[in-house]
Amino acid sequence: MYKFLQKNKTLFVYFPLFIYWLILFAATTLPGKDVPNLGVSDKIEHSVAYMVLSILLCFTYTFQNKVKLLFYRPFLMTILTITLYGALDELHQKFIPGRSCDIKDLMADITGATIGLIVVFLIKLLNKKEANSAF
Repeated sequence: MYKFLQKNKTLFVYFPLFIYWLILFAATTLPGKDVPNLGVSDKIEHSVAYMVLSILLCFTYTFQNKVKLLFYRPFLMTILTITLYGALDELHQKFIPGRSCDIKDLMADITGATIGLIVVFLIKLLNKKEANSAF
């Protein structure tokens, strides 16, 4: 899976990240009355949304080769980016009718991002094991 994603990064990592982030931003810009109720806690919604974002962002940082800091420290840079974006997004929601700025939502965002990074780590670990067993 890792090698497939790396080989097809534009179609399966970069483009999905761009579209997903646009959708995520649009969803957080909806007024409170227009936010659909998915039947789960909003903290779960935040965690899942940011888990997906962190997976796509970490793979983007890992697969790009222009910015060395992003390439050599994708996990650190992902959690920093997501924490900053989550904080800015919460502040942004303060100005949206029916929405609020909630530190618990930011904590759910960071928790989801961390889970996403664990998923990426496991995928990378499996890739390493597969590469080692080929010899």
